[in-house]
Amino acid sequence: MRGSKVDMETSIDEGGIVIQEAVWGDMHVSFETFREAFDATPFHKGCPDDRCQCPHWGYVLKGQVRITYPDHEEVIRAGDAYYLPPGHHAFYEAGTEAVEFSPNEAFKETMEVVQRNFEAMRS
Repeated sequence: MRGSKVDMETSIDEGGIVIQEAVWGDMHVSFETFREAFDATPFHKGCPDDRCQCPHWGYVLKGQVRITYPDHEEVIRAGDAYYLPPGHHAFYEAGTEAVEFSPNEAFKETMEVVQRNFEAMRS
């Protein structure tokens, strides 16, 4: 399977965030663009430990992401490949672009919580 920003479905284009994604077998793949700084922390409220529990593998194309865990912090910069184990928060700087791969079932479970929090923030 292959995909690009041109042929992947855009699922989010709002608030400076553009997410283009697909499911390939058991994996979820996404191109993620953050035109504005974005803190994902509030969207994981209700996940275990109120942190993202989905593992992610990816590559930062532009910008940088600060990842926090209960006991340490990492900064992932343009040109870095990464693995994020469960139990993290992500803070994206404005201008960040990444491609990310996640196990689809864990991703769907996390996104159910994210969607509920997103809807609650909109109302």
